[in-house]
This record gives sequence, C-alpha cells and structure tokens, in this order.
Amino acid sequence: MEDESLERRGEPRHATHLEVDYAADSTFMYAYIKDISSTGIFVGTRELQPVGTILQLRFSPPTSNAPPIEVEGEVMWNTENAANNEAPGMGIRFTDMGEKTRQRVLEIVRKIAYLGSDDE
Repeated sequence: MEDESLERRGEPRHATHLEVDYAADSTFMYAYIKDISSTGIFVGTRELQPVGTILQLRFSPPTSNAPPIEVEGEVMWNTENAANNEAPGMGIRFTDMGEKTRQRVLEIVRKIAYLGSDDE
C-alpha cells in the first residue's frame, strides 16, 4: 500500500516538524506538518477533515525570520479508515499557489532536504 501511494506522488516528501495553523470554513485548528514536498504536506492530527475539504494553511519556514507562508490546500486523503498503527493525519495538496509562494515553499523543501541529509 505504501509503495502504491509513493508512486502517485510527483515529488519526494521530506520529514519535518513544523507548526501549522489551518482553517476550514469557520473552524480553526493547530497541528504539525510531519512531511513536506513542493506540492503538499502531511499534517499529523486527530482532527481529520473529509477528503475534498479546502483548507487555508499558514506555516513558517524553519530557522528563519521570514513571514509565514499562507496557502490554500485540499485534503486528498486522511487516515480515518487506516489501521490503528498508522499515525493519524491527512495528506494535503497545495492548490492555487502563486509563483512567489511556490518559490518560498521550494526553498523550505530544499532546506529541509539538505538538513535531513546529515542524519542519514
């Protein structure tokens, strides 16, 4: 199953632990980004949103004083029906990103990938 989901992803994901605020309609939540790519994130949370939900996301780059990134995302999958040993959360694909935001996300991904390579 994991191999199957990896094949669907266009970009590699990199493990991280970034705070993220997100909102769906009038509900505001706080969680952590567990992994990130240039096209999306996995948010670790027990407050799962249904597939197809559009979220307003806000997170800050690691080790930076840069302003937070604000981007829209769509819930593509969640762990609602997953095995009990799977970490709860949801996969979110970034949508409707402007070029400036896309470049900022790419910078974060590159930094995390570079920092993570020392641990391997």
